[in-house]
Amino acid sequence: MELKFTKDHEWLRMEQGNTALVGITDYAQAQLGDIVFVDLPSVGETLAAGDTFGCIEAVKTVADLYLPVGGKVLEANPAIENQPQLVNQSPQDKGWIVRIEVANAQEISLLMNEEEYKKIIAE
Repeated sequence: MELKFTKDHEWLRMEQGNTALVGITDYAQAQLGDIVFVDLPSVGETLAAGDTFGCIEAVKTVADLYLPVGGKVLEANPAIENQPQLVNQSPQDKGWIVRIEVANAQEISLLMNEEEYKKIIAE
């Protein structure tokens, strides 16, 4: 399924059923620079759309992560705990951050498609 995007540079990709992967966009990782640590949320945590679910620490800055839609954290990407640079190398694939159970699928329609997101980052 296609990626959906937030104005805060997170993406969401639906998987089977009501599960989705969430990460940061290629644009966001490029702006942050070399990522050295990702603070991951606790499995089982339930959050609303827009809630902070962790942060990313780069060499020069720290940025909060915001959940695109409400849901329950099913899994945090174990690969990025030991290899945070995966977020730089493959932000929209292997560098995903969390897998969530989407609470309200209607919230997905409020997110941007790729064309809309590209307009935001071009401004």
